[in-house]
Parts: sequence; C-alpha cells; structure tokens
Amino acid sequence: MDKEKVVLAYSGGLDTSVILKWLIEKNYEVIAYTCNIGQNDFDE
Repeated sequence: MDKEKVVLAYSGGLDTSVILKWLIEKNYEVIAYTCNIGQNDFDE
C-alpha cells in the first residue's frame, strides 16, 4: 500500500521537529518545506 503524503511547513523548531518524527513513525511520506523569507538573524 502506498504511503499517504503530507506536506509539513518546517521551521526547524522543536514543535515541527517532533511532529516530523511522529508523522514518519505513523508511516506518512513527509515532504518537509522550508523557505527563507528574508528575516535577519538575531545577531544582526
């Protein structure tokens, strides 16, 4: 049986890291999407 696909807007934070692992454990095919929206780093 094919895995159900899920697209996850992935921020890299704790919440999306945990849900990513959970989705994989639940046998979903996860497409993690990240993007650079031009925000400055905290150090700048």
